[in-house]
Amino acid sequence: MDCKTKIKELRESTGMNRKEFCDFFQIPYRTVTDWERDNRHAPDYVLRLLEYYIRMERLNNKHDDKCNSE
Repeated sequence: MDCKTKIKELRESTGMNRKEFCDFFQIPYRTVTDWERDNRHAPDYVLRLLEYYIRMERLNNKHDDKCNSE
């Protein structure tokens, strides 16, 4: 799976929009936008870490309130 598809799939699995996703993971908005538009590619380790964190924190299909409590 290419970077563009993977990052969008991960973000959508959390139920977050792009801004919420960027704020939660502290990734610049422009960076995620470039990844999703296939202008730049995220390193494989970043995709693996995001996938692992989303799975372990059970962020799939819900917006965790952790991002609002900090």
